Amino acid sequence: MADLNEKENAALLRLIKHAKRGTGQSRRVADFLLAWWNPAQCGGFDFTTMWGCDEEIVEDMIVVFAYVARNNRYPDTLGFEADFAVIVHEWRPQ
Repeated sequence: MADLNEKENAALLRLIKHAKRGTGQSRRVADFLLAWWNPAQCGGFDFTTMWGCDEEIVEDMIVVFAYVARNNRYPDTLGFEADFAVIVHEWRPQ
């Protein structure tokens, strides 16, 4: 298990910032992040959702996806529990 490197951390922080906003892209980013957090309760992620995101956001998603694929870590074990709790509250209030 590895901590995030500088590039991965920066990409994740940008995605978290996007997910905390209230735009259509924010919902897409939140869906992506929450599929990592808890797909059973928060839902999966349809890859075609990325078609509605700016290229910079998709690049950050790719970086985070690659990290998740290589490491057996959830975001709360990386120190992002509070951020993800905010995103869950905003986008999955039920």
